[in-house]
Amino acid sequence: MKFTKNTFGALLLIAFGVLIIIGQFGWLMGNILGWIIPIALIALGYYGVKRGRGFIGWVLMIVGIMILMSKLSGVIGWIIAIGMILYGINMLKAKSAA
Repeated sequence: MKFTKNTFGALLLIAFGVLIIIGQFGWLMGNILGWIIPIALIALGYYGVKRGRGFIGWVLMIVGIMILMSKLSGVIGWIIAIGMILYGINMLKAKSAA
C-alpha cells in the first residue's frame, strides 16, 4: 500500500470512527473523546486553512474552539476567581501603603 496524503486522511477518519465507537462502551473513553474531538476539529480546521480551503477550515476551527472553551469553562472560572482575589489583595496592600 502506498502511503499518500489520501491514505493518511482515510486512516485518520477510520481511527476517529473507531474511537467514537469505543467511546460508546465506557465513560472513560467518552471523557477522553470529549477532549480529542474538539482538538481534532481545530487541527483539521488549521489543515484546511493551510490547504486553501479557508471557509470550511475556519468553520471547523471555530466549532472546535467553542467546544473546547465549554470544556474548559470550569478551569477558566477558577482562574478568573483567583485573579480577582489576588488583584483585590494587591489593591488593599497598595491602599494601606499609601
